[in-house]
Amino acid sequence: MTFGDHLSDRVEQVPPSGIRRFFELAEEVDDVISLGVGEPDFSAPWAARTAAIDSLERGKTSYTSNRGMRELREAISERVTRYGQEYDPENEIIVTTGASEAVDLAFRAFVDAGDVVAIPQPSYISYTPGAIFAGGEPLPVPTHAEDEFKLTPEALEAAGADEADVLVLCYPNNPTGAVMTDEELADVADFVREHDLLVLSDEIYADLRYEDDHASIATHPGMRERTIVFNGFSKAYAMTGLRLGYAMGPPEAIDAMNKVHQYAMLSAPTTAQYAALEALRSCDDAVEEMRTEYDRRRRFVLARFDEMGLDCFEAKGAFYVFPEAPDGDDEAFAEGLLEEQNVALVPGSVFGAGGEGHLRVSYATSMRELREAMNRIEAYVSE
Repeated sequence: MTFGDHLSDRVEQVPPSGIRRFFELAEEVDDVISLGVGEPDFSAPWAARTAAIDSLERGKTSYTSNRGMRELREAISERVTRYGQEYDPENEIIVTTGASEAVDLAFRAFVDAGDVVAIPQPSYISYTPGAIFAGGEPLPVPTHAEDEFKLTPEALEAAGADEADVLVLCYPNNPTGAVMTDEELADVADFVREHDLLVLSDEIYADLRYEDDHASIATHPGMRERTIVFNGFSKAYAMTGLRLGYAMGPPEAIDAMNKVHQYAMLSAPTTAQYAALEALRSCDDAVEEMRTEYDRRRRFVLARFDEMGLDCFEAKGAFYVFPEAPDGDDEAFAEGLLEEQNVALVPGSVFGAGGEGHLRVSYATSMRELREAMNRIEAYVSE
């Protein structure tokens, strides 16, 4: 007997991560510059780190409420009003072990076997496996560079999403850097209401938008009661390793997610909750400094790709750009670039339909490394 003989069908359906394969290839290369990781190169703001240390020194090492510390939920409730979102900290917010756990809780709470989950693609690589693990049937909804990778009612209709049960959104988007305006989300909201879908809206990059304010579909008429919003501290606060996120939605939705959460996780890490509370209270300036620096890097990378003649729409959020591979073969380009110039990118095809022929480039690394990486990419393109 081996465990392989007993793998569940759901696990067998899901292939290994395409991103992981490139990380493993990059680990075998000396002097490599990686633009493949979706992780800030900054450390968490010092005040947040100090709060974490202080909580440990005071012996705050016990469980918290399943839903998270009351004062943290109150701070989250106050914070999201900047996006027009209003949620009661008593029963409409749950603190989770990263936004990833929040997304997983929602899949498990609201997706039954055979339910169709519409997922605009290219998309973050965890949505499709998460839907499968919950027993759902993922429905890819391709988006395209000529539309700046924005989701439209026409794309939803063409993919058959009118028959879906759940729609997943991620704007600002990983891996493309695409954003959607309030007016564009209003059109999607019309489709959602007409066809009676639930919406899972991952807004983890809400604070990393460069040209206008973040917009959320949950603020549109009739949408709050059918939408769960996810956010967290990994990206804007550079707190990836502390693993702290949250979800917001109607009381019955949060109750259902908490039922899964209290059996699977009990509560989010207490030390991280103290760090997050301080981050919300005193780290706005640090977030703005990081956002400003990301914007400087974004403009630099876009300009360099333009000089090289690589087509790349103007990403306006998150910390990724998504240029086209010169010959349309993203995997071959990424492998060749790594082999010949020691620069690691991620092929767009690993992010699903619509990603083929593109490359995810993360600019969450220093300007010194970005300059060198772009010089190497230019040398490879010029060969």
